[in-house]
Amino acid sequence: MPSPQQARAQASAITSGRAGQDTEVSPTSQLRTLFDRPRLSPGQRRIAQYLIEHITEAAFLSITDLADRVGVSQPSVTRFASAVGFSGYPALREKLQSIALGTLAGGPAEENRGNELQAAVDAEIENLENLRRDFADADRVIEVGRRLSASAPLTVLGLRISVSLAEYFAYAARRIHPDVRLVTRGGSVAYDALLQSREAGGTWVLAFSMPRHAQETLTAVRVARGAGLKVALITDLALGPIADEADVTFATGTGSRLVFDSYAAPGVMCAALLQAMTDADPERTQARLDEYEQVADQHQFFLKD
Repeated sequence: MPSPQQARAQASAITSGRAGQDTEVSPTSQLRTLFDRPRLSPGQRRIAQYLIEHITEAAFLSITDLADRVGVSQPSVTRFASAVGFSGYPALREKLQSIALGTLAGGPAEENRGNELQAAVDAEIENLENLRRDFADADRVIEVGRRLSASAPLTVLGLRISVSLAEYFAYAARRIHPDVRLVTRGGSVAYDALLQSREAGGTWVLAFSMPRHAQETLTAVRVARGAGLKVALITDLALGPIADEADVTFATGTGSRLVFDSYAAPGVMCAALLQAMTDADPERTQARLDEYEQVADQHQFFLKD
C-alpha cells in the first residue's frame, strides 16, 4: 500500500491553464497587478500597500484624506497616480471604486462576522479565496516548481518568524529532492551557506519573509542575487524592498486579526510549490518516496494508525 504522500504524488499533476474570461480575479490580485511598477519610491509603495490593505474604505477617500491616512503629501498621491498609469488621482480613484464595489458585493456581511476568533478565521478564509483565484492560472507555480526541482542544491531561507514555514518546506522537499539546504540563521552564517550553495552548483533559493520583515532577510536575498542565485519569494507583500530584489514573488495574505499572525495561505502556497516540484520529475519523486518508505518501515519511524 502506498503511503499518503506516495498516493498524492501518484495523483494527477497540476493543470496548466490561463484564467478564462469568467474567472474571478481577487481584488488584492487586481491591485497588485495595477501597482506592479519597479520604480515606485518608498513613499509610493506605502500608498500602494495602504490601498491594498484598505481597499473598501480607501477607494472613497479624498486625496487629502488618503494623504493624511498614509502620512504623505497630496502631491505625493498625485505623483503616485501618475506612476501607476493614471492621468491623476480622480482617474485612479474611479478605478479603485470599481474594484472596491466588487469586493463589497461579494464580501461577508458584518453582522455575520461573530467574535474575534471567528473574525480571524473569516480573514483567513478570505486569504485562501484570494489564493484560489490566483491559482486559476497555475503556469507560474508550475514553472517555478520546475526551476526549484532542477536546482541542486536547493536552498530554503527563512529567518526569525519565517523559520517555521522554511522548516516545513525544507522537511517536505527533502523527501523528493536530493539536496535541500535550510538556512535559518542570518548574518555571516547565511552568507556562507548561500555562497557555498552557489559554488556547489545551486541556481535557486526559496526565501520566506513574513511580518515583521527582517532587515537580515533583505540582506541575505541581496547576497544570494549577488552570488548569481535566482530568488523565489513567498511573502505577504507584493511591493517593498524584499519583493523588489526577488526574481519571482508569490504574495499571499497572512492572518493578522490576533496577536500573532497565522499562515493558512502561505502554507497552501508551500504545498502548491512542493506539488509542482513532484510533477517536474515524477520518476525521481517516486524513487525517493519508495526509498524513504523502506527506511521508515525498517526503523519504525511512525506509529501504526
